[in-house]
Order: sequence, then structure tokens, then C-alpha cells
Amino acid sequence: MAETWTEEQLIADGFERVHTELEWYDGPRVGLADINGEPHYFQNHDYDHAGEADEYHVWPASEVTVELEREQWAIFARWNERREAGEVGPESHPDHGGIGARYDELELLLAPYRQAPDGARRLVGELRFGAGARYRVEGLDYWFRWRPSRSGRR
Repeated sequence: MAETWTEEQLIADGFERVHTELEWYDGPRVGLADINGEPHYFQNHDYDHAGEADEYHVWPASEVTVELEREQWAIFARWNERREAGEVGPESHPDHGGIGARYDELELLLAPYRQAPDGARRLVGELRFGAGARYRVEGLDYWFRWRPSRSGRR
């Protein structure tokens, strides 16, 4: 089990909240997190990289997009609570399509915003875990601390 920190420790150490997770593979790959207090998409598809910090493409998310992302995340988080309670199985996962009309609608509405634009910045994200449930309506149990990339690439 990974070491966990309190929310107060995370904030004091400069870590910021992760709001949604769109993909996880050996670590967070795509999602929505705060950077300097503002919601941004983050994206990393370097699955072969191992280490405590990864480089991500990041770009701002509009207020409207953030609200839609949070709405879709809440649908998933509530489904996950029911799955963990044994009330539903994995076959009812809302991402399978055709299970929840609003989830599917949000997927279509959000797809264009989830693609890194040409001007996306590159930042290194250091990951830490907070206490509590992994998936919550208000966000996740992990946080990021961001710093500039040393590679100089955009």
C-alpha cells in the first residue's frame, strides 16, 4: 500500500487536487486536476516510463467543461460505490455505453475537449496519495504537485 498523507499535509507541500480520472495504467494517464488552483486536463501516454514523477501535457479546462466532467465523474463514482457494495457487477459500468443515457451524452460532449491542443504545456506531475476511498464524488485519493519539465519540449 502506498504511503498516505492528510489533506492538510498535501496542501502544505504544494500538492493539488485531482478531480477526475479518465485513464489509469500503472499510474494516472488522463484526467482533470488543479494546476496553480485552476482546473486543467492532464494527459500522459508514456506507459513504459517508471518512476515517481511523470511528464504530462496539460491544458486549461473551461468552467462549463469542468462542470460536465464533474457530472460524469459523479455518475461513475456513485456506480463504483454500488459495485463495491456488491449491488452491481462490472458489466453495468457506465463507460460500456448504452447503460446510462446521460453518461453517454456527456462522453460525446466532452470528447473534443479531452484531446491535447497543439499549445499544451508539458509539466512534471509528482503523485501522492491522500487518505480515504479511492473514488469519491468530489475527486480521487491522489494529488499532484506540478513543476516545469526539464526536457524543454512543449
